[in-house]
Amino acid sequence: MSAGQLYWNDQLWVGNLEVAATLPARMRGLLGRADLPVGQGLLIEACGSVHTVGMRFALDVVFLDKAWRVRRVCQNVPPGRWLVWGGWHGLRALEVRAGWLKLAGVSPGTQLEWRTGAPGGA
Repeated sequence: MSAGQLYWNDQLWVGNLEVAATLPARMRGLLGRADLPVGQGLLIEACGSVHTVGMRFALDVVFLDKAWRVRRVCQNVPPGRWLVWGGWHGLRALEVRAGWLKLAGVSPGTQLEWRTGAPGGA
């Protein structure tokens, strides 16, 4: 899977997602980064839980199932947290900088859509 975007209600929700699909990329995640710019995120595949040990900034984490439905939303996860579990069937983790992503209305069962290429379907 290449980089892409997530849509919610047919509207662009996260436009610049990096995908961590290999074991080394999943293990590295966002470690070592000083910050994550607004508008960017990391989608970690085959990921049912995350930690923020060694992180330098707080995260919002949205766990998704294989059909791109939200399973759990964790807001403002501080650095140093040992475990954030995605719940049953949480198979992907979307990590973004805490506070910037519109999470109001996003709850377990919310359907998202993955699209590759440029926003707008190019």
